[in-house]
Amino acid sequence: MTIFSKILKAGSHSIKGLRTAFKHEFAFCAEVLLSIVVIPLAFFLGNTGIEYAVLIGSWLLILIVELLNSAIETIVDRISLEKHKLSARAKDMGAAAVFIAWLNFLIMWGLVIFKIFRW
Repeated sequence: MTIFSKILKAGSHSIKGLRTAFKHEFAFCAEVLLSIVVIPLAFFLGNTGIEYAVLIGSWLLILIVELLNSAIETIVDRISLEKHKLSARAKDMGAAAVFIAWLNFLIMWGLVIFKIFRW
């Protein structure tokens, strides 16, 4: 197997994962759809390449963490649907990671917006 075919295979797994998350994870689906508004808005609000990177990067971080949280939840549910304190802990920590990603997004966007509208 050549390096090129390995890259293509890895890419197809990535696309499959995105499709699966979009189909089965409501939060991820909603956030992808919000990207239609958020990403163009970043170009409207930002003035420099750094600001574009911060605004868009903070949004993409939410999508990344949401995918990882969904993966954790799926693995936990695959092991057992029975309630267990360690399963709950894993799911709660994944949810906390998503919360922190959202907090990061709000802070980054708030700082850029504050810079634009300060007087």
